[in-house]
Amino acid sequence: MANSLSYILTLLVAGIALIVLLTTRYKLPAFFALFLACLLVGLGIGLPLGSVISVIKDGFGNILKSLGLIIVLGTTLGLLLEYTGSTTVMAAFLLKKLGNKYAPLAMSITGFIVGLPIFCDSGYIVLSGLNRSMAKRTGISIITMSVSLATGLYAVHCLVPPHPGSSAAAVTIGVDFGKLILTGMVVAIPAMIVGNLWAKYAGGKNIDPITEDPIAVNETGKAPSLLKACLPVFVPIILIGTRSFLTTGTTPYPGWIMFLLSLGDPVIALLIGVLLAFNCKQGWQKTELSKILQEATEKAGGILVIIGMGGAFGAILTATKIGEHFSQSLTLGSMGIFFPFLLTSVLKTAQGSSTVAIITAASIVLPLLPVLGLNTETGKLLCVLAMGGGSMMISHANDAYFWVIAKFSGLEMKTMLKVYSTATILMGLTTLTMVYILSKIL
Repeated sequence: MANSLSYILTLLVAGIALIVLLTTRYKLPAFFALFLACLLVGLGIGLPLGSVISVIKDGFGNILKSLGLIIVLGTTLGLLLEYTGSTTVMAAFLLKKLGNKYAPLAMSITGFIVGLPIFCDSGYIVLSGLNRSMAKRTGISIITMSVSLATGLYAVHCLVPPHPGSSAAAVTIGVDFGKLILTGMVVAIPAMIVGNLWAKYAGGKNIDPITEDPIAVNETGKAPSLLKACLPVFVPIILIGTRSFLTTGTTPYPGWIMFLLSLGDPVIALLIGVLLAFNCKQGWQKTELSKILQEATEKAGGILVIIGMGGAFGAILTATKIGEHFSQSLTLGSMGIFFPFLLTSVLKTAQGSSTVAIITAASIVLPLLPVLGLNTETGKLLCVLAMGGGSMMISHANDAYFWVIAKFSGLEMKTMLKVYSTATILMGLTTLTMVYILSKIL
């Protein structure tokens, strides 16, 4: 189809603007906003309606084929860790080792570790009671403690699978999960530290009263041991990471290594994590087990439809052949990792969801990888990490996580904007800096 680059770009901007408008002003669920954007762009480039629907189905199905089981098992693992009290056990251990003086750092590290398998919003809700009690006991500002915890969770949520944004971007761009997990964790550490330092600096000047409203906690009996609490988190990470390293070579491996490789498949590794999480509580009742598994599948379903439609939007964008048009232009050639970072930042700031931002950005960036100079294994890895950094900034009033923090910490919006929103900007820029450094040494 003889569509000009300017016309395709106009359609692209219109599609993104439609997503932003529908999800922010009209509060339409992201699934429907993405679906309407697919129709707008697909029909706009001249595809028949039947062909547009066919492309949407293919894109939707392909992304779910790759991510469906991972998201469901990752969500189940997170809920089990919450329900059994494993997250609280890990947090209490860190606080005991680091002491009250370093309570903000302990909360950052806790958020970082707990956030590996758990979504940032649910992780914050689970740990908010501990966070508030520590703030009260130590006399440290609640905003300092809250932002320390929030940024620790946020750092891995935006950068490390099995979180949906980075997972979907890895599938779209074509990045190995194991390498992304390991490198993402390395990049997330400086982001976490910057978030913690800013929380201590800015939060100390904002002493907010702590309300006495109790935080509801599941009564699940005796808490698991530290070992039992940690195994469901670290065993899947170790298995997936080991698989990544072992598959870098071409030498035939003996049977036991091949078995280890199969355990390192993200689906199998997460399944093992789920099984280990069951061991964190004794005497499971049929009703409670059924309830938590049902909750996990329902929560995962809401995430999957957004991811699937994000994949469909990517398939529509691919059909515009925008990459072929840009390959004739040198305007993006010098931008490299900065373009995916800036694009994701704009999408995140505009519509609030880190997941939607990185999924949409990945679809746009995919055909542009050659002209950006990122069409290599390392380049694709750096691209996904740059988009993860972009998906951090800027979290503000249109971000659900923003309100989770405010609600469960009793913080005013003005304080949240001043301390937490600024922290997300600093974290995003720190991540971009780290990715740039990696681009020079890898």
